[in-house]
Amino acid sequence: MKPETLGFFEKVYEVARLVPYGRVTSYGAIAKYLGAAKSARIVGYAMNGSGGKDLPAHRVVNRKGLLTGKHHFDGTNLMQQLLENEGIEVIDNQIQNLEAVFWDPAKELK
Repeated sequence: MKPETLGFFEKVYEVARLVPYGRVTSYGAIAKYLGAAKSARIVGYAMNGSGGKDLPAHRVVNRKGLLTGKHHFDGTNLMQQLLENEGIEVIDNQIQNLEAVFWDPAKELK
């Protein structure tokens, strides 16, 4: 992997660490905040490799609120369980009332 990619991953992790308890953000929102609006997929790759980095990776979902990264968590429903423990309702692998729990780093980290 190129050094600039590793640097971008670290920036993704810095933002992911700031997502508050009981809130979620999206891969695209993180990418946009980092000035790379078309790099949501790269943010996803970063989150896929975030195991062991003490990140609340369960709080990063796709733009529709789908738990697209759930297969990277140990156990069948660990991502959903972690979100539900924070009071976030998940039905059929999708966050309900996404607008109410969505945390946009572009608005929150001014």
